Amino acid sequence: MNVIRFQDLIAQGRVAGRRVFIRADLNVPLNDAGQITEDTRVRASLPAIRMALDAGAAVMVTSHLGRPTEGEFKPADSLAPVAARMAELLGRDVPLVANWVDGVDVKPGQVVLLENCRVNKGEKKNNEELSKKMAALCDIFVHDAFGTAHRAEASTYGIAQFAPVACAGPLLAAEIDAISKALANPKRPLLAIVAGSKVSTKLTILQSLARNVDGLIVGGGIANTFMLAAGLKIGKSLAEPDLVGEAKAVIDAMQARGAAVPIPTDVVCAKTFAADAPATVKAAADVADDDLILDIGPQTAATLAAQLKAAGTIVWNGPVGVFEFEAFAGGTEAVARAIAESPAFSIAGGGDTLAAIAKYGIEKDVGYISTGGGAFLEVLEGKTLPAFEILARRAAQP
Repeated sequence: MNVIRFQDLIAQGRVAGRRVFIRADLNVPLNDAGQITEDTRVRASLPAIRMALDAGAAVMVTSHLGRPTEGEFKPADSLAPVAARMAELLGRDVPLVANWVDGVDVKPGQVVLLENCRVNKGEKKNNEELSKKMAALCDIFVHDAFGTAHRAEASTYGIAQFAPVACAGPLLAAEIDAISKALANPKRPLLAIVAGSKVSTKLTILQSLARNVDGLIVGGGIANTFMLAAGLKIGKSLAEPDLVGEAKAVIDAMQARGAAVPIPTDVVCAKTFAADAPATVKAAADVADDDLILDIGPQTAATLAAQLKAAGTIVWNGPVGVFEFEAFAGGTEAVARAIAESPAFSIAGGGDTLAAIAKYGIEKDVGYISTGGGAFLEVLEGKTLPAFEILARRAAQP
């Protein structure tokens, strides 16, 4: 995908003295006292900001935080905690600017944080007047918020449309590169792991991947629906019997291409959904009517691990069992360790997936960890994200 990259503008000497507007993703979790409980997104925003400051730009940064009502600013909506943390990390003052749409006073070598952009009327609907006002604030717009790349809003899309120059920041550019490597030009075999509670929420992803991947590993409640489609009994396990036809269609589409959806041969069951419920390993054909399937069994895990270690590219979205309960974490741990040991390029995304990566300490062994949940899923669905589309269009303009 051809987009202008902020690093290239700096290398070309086009940033010094310019007004640079960075759309970051600073939507951090806060506790009841308004304190940041996890600052990964603030830290991830720093490379673009430092690059701009080092290049001598006048730097403006904004983000959404929470779900404020447009036009009705409340103290709980404020980016003040983010400004304070950013100042600590940068080792310099980061003034917080409210009511900034009609003008911002910032000089080269300075950085300001513009108050919660979702408070601006017209933000979510990508209002053209608001977008043009934002674009007028800057000489260069830098989109560096992959987590918002699937939304066409004024601060993500409209400003990119009208700013003199629109480019991808280092975080967004890294996502574009990783996604292209994993999906557009993958080293084969390409294996995808799609897990979760419901087929319905990921049906379009499964259908899209079925046209491209060499192996489609399903887990969680999704795997239970596929087991039904394969003619197996699943007891009282979570599943969607009304989507068995769609699951069969995915299996058939894969088989027609010489690819496969591996169906579990053994599973870990319990009689109740609880952390202390006794766990029993059973052959997939022996699941009782009162059983709950809560994980793949060791035989299935070993088979999948061998496939993952032989893969060229791995896309991972979702744990394959209830890994929060130790008795039902074996499958997810086996998959995670196999991905870590595999020479394949791996890209992982989704909140539960990131939690599993953190639990097993394999962050450094995954090729790329995506920062955007919804945006990552839409990419897997085969959609072109609005942010990618507008940046590519701007790059193509003379």
